[in-house]
Amino acid sequence: MATNRTFTMIKPTAVKNGHSGAILAQIQAAGFRIVAMKKTQLTIAAAGQFYAVHKERPFYGELVEFMSSGPIIAAILEKDNAVADFRTLIGATNPADAAEGTIRAKYATSIGENAVHGSDSDENATIESEFHFAGTEQF
Repeated sequence: MATNRTFTMIKPTAVKNGHSGAILAQIQAAGFRIVAMKKTQLTIAAAGQFYAVHKERPFYGELVEFMSSGPIIAAILEKDNAVADFRTLIGATNPADAAEGTIRAKYATSIGENAVHGSDSDENATIESEFHFAGTEQF
């Protein structure tokens, strides 16, 4: 059963390039309510733990290094059908394949630096949200 929350991170390159405000505005314009948000920087250990599901994949080391390379904006978003609707809003992982107007089509610099993370399931949205936010930080 679909939930009404998902998790996102605006990735280091998008933050560094000054796109955080525009990305957040696009998220809110699409009807999402931000229920938790913070600017933080992942340590290598935290990035490794967050992406542990990819540990055996060839891109894991590069992903961990990139995600710990600078500040991120972590957020929990709320909307009916949140996970699926957010995946549509952000577009394909490869920005070259992302639909026009999606966040990744507008702000990603490459497949590896694709501007934003979006949970791929309701279960992962809960796990990822709890990784970054205590219950007292969610409104």
